[in-house]
Amino acid sequence: MKWLIRWTLLASALLLLAQLNIGIQVNGFGAALWTALVIGLLNAFVRPLLVLFTLPVTVVTLGLFLFVINALMLQLASNMLDGFHVDSFKHALLGSVLYSLWGVVIDSALQRIFPPPVPPFMPPPGAGGRPDDR
Repeated sequence: MKWLIRWTLLASALLLLAQLNIGIQVNGFGAALWTALVIGLLNAFVRPLLVLFTLPVTVVTLGLFLFVINALMLQLASNMLDGFHVDSFKHALLGSVLYSLWGVVIDSALQRIFPPPVPPFMPPPGAGGRPDDR
């Protein structure tokens, strides 16, 4: 349930990004849903490899190069999909920063709405679980 809400909110964030007229176009909510899915898959499978290969540059730039990697993921999604278009790398960089910020806001809001489950109480080691163990 949580992932479905997150996916829908991230697609809505893409639509909002397109409304800002910063060089990103999305052709409707269906295209935004597909784009959010493709960006999520790229972030899950391609981005970790890019982060690993560019680790020295990322360390030297104190992590700011991760914004460039996020922009590359946005640009790659634009090349893969028909209903999503990014005009240039500059627009992808600005869009990736805004999309990342909205992603953080969405994740923190969902964390408050759907808190993680509390594990059941476990007695500390050596405390014993039954009175017979003492």
